Amino acid sequence: MNYQTLIYKTVDSESEIGVKQIVDRILSSGSMSRQDHGLLTSTVLANGDINDEDRRQINRIFDHVQTGQLKLMDW
Repeated sequence: MNYQTLIYKTVDSESEIGVKQIVDRILSSGSMSRQDHGLLTSTVLANGDINDEDRRQINRIFDHVQTGQLKLMDW
């Protein structure tokens, strides 16, 4: 079982893991899958409001995609 599979199996609800943790893991892996996107989206939208810190974290993802540092997998 790899790390990506492990993190999804251990998260019972979106509130158990923070946006920064998800973004850090995605960026450290160098790729983002549909499953990563789904977890990130559901976590951000879980409380119904996107705060400034969450917005900064999402912008980190966009920056890395635009500069070619992050690959989108299984899209």
